[in-house]
Amino acid sequence: MAVIGGGYAGMAAAVTLAERGVPVTVFESAPVAGGRARRVRTQGHELDNGQHILAGAYSELLRLMRRVGVPDNAVLRLPFELRYADGFALRALWLPAPLGLLGGLLAARRIPLAERFAAVRFMRALRRPEFRIAPDCTVEALLARHRQDGRIGHYVWQPLCVSALNTPPRQASARVFARVLRDSLAGVPGASDLLLPRVDLSRLFPEHAAGYLQANGGELRTGCTVRQVMPDLAVDGERFARIVLAVGPHQLSPFAALVGALPAFDYQPIHTCYLQYAAGVKLPFPMLGLASGLVQWAFDRGALLGEKGRLACVISAQGDHQQMAQDEIAATCHRELALALGRLPDPLWHQVIAEKRATIACTPGLRHPGPRTATAGLFLAGDYTDPEYPPTLEAAVRSGVRAARLALETA
Repeated sequence: MAVIGGGYAGMAAAVTLAERGVPVTVFESAPVAGGRARRVRTQGHELDNGQHILAGAYSELLRLMRRVGVPDNAVLRLPFELRYADGFALRALWLPAPLGLLGGLLAARRIPLAERFAAVRFMRALRRPEFRIAPDCTVEALLARHRQDGRIGHYVWQPLCVSALNTPPRQASARVFARVLRDSLAGVPGASDLLLPRVDLSRLFPEHAAGYLQANGGELRTGCTVRQVMPDLAVDGERFARIVLAVGPHQLSPFAALVGALPAFDYQPIHTCYLQYAAGVKLPFPMLGLASGLVQWAFDRGALLGEKGRLACVISAQGDHQQMAQDEIAATCHRELALALGRLPDPLWHQVIAEKRATIACTPGLRHPGPRTATAGLFLAGDYTDPEYPPTLEAAVRSGVRAARLALETA
């Protein structure tokens, strides 16, 4: 069988096929695997093309990581905690779920007591209908209805929405956001844990998956752009029994006749600004929130990956920064870090990586195409196909597993 696209969805599909003893060939146009979550080399530096984090609720991704031999120390696992440079902190207490989160909300710093009690009532109100929300409701409307649009919204719910859905709260689907809260903050013990990668994103899963494929009779062909797929499932003249097409929705136009009609998606960007300081510069916590400017989260790559003095600033979703030059974005990130941390030396170098179509916009009523296409034997995988989850690494992996299993069932 063939998989077109060596991102997290494609490699999850390939591993699922290899688990069943099926030889699989993966075609990946980039020099390394990972898709929109991969290692890139730019200006002589190896960087991730985005700064992703995992959650303890990412059960399918974590299962496949174990399957292909990713060591446990590839991620730093932390109990759920949001810590901001201005002193706000929220941490789940060591109590059984959901008491840990509820206790953490009550103990949160820099939040009026009335808002803390309202946050507890909010979570209880979501739990009563099993986190089911009307399909046409936005996150902004949901928070306003439950009086969660004050400081608790500013520090907790709105940043969680943007981080998980990569869509501004005024546009984001409350139904999908509620599912995220259900499976993470209100999930099983450990589900809300933060898992911060300690290796680059290609090494985190895709390259181990490629090794697993090779050990099981398959192969990953990097630097190999597919030019043509025929209705008889020939990929550039090479015939396959089944094909999983695991590329971004904006890359499907060459295959439109085979795939069939798809929804018209809108997209949201993610900008990551790397700032390399002297080796002694570091954050007080590996992941630190900035609540009042352009930067939403800053990551200490020295603490996580041993890249001393290197900080990564993340700007998710759309905004005025899309009209800024990269040097202007970098200067703004440096200025905001200096305001938050105190005096900082000028960075030795900077690099801004802009993924203009990082994800689809996760809006109310969005229709997902699922894995089936208009062509027998051709299946779709990608985070945009998942019917429940927002466009995350977990959604990508789930979609790849789903497509591969369907391919096996119809073989």
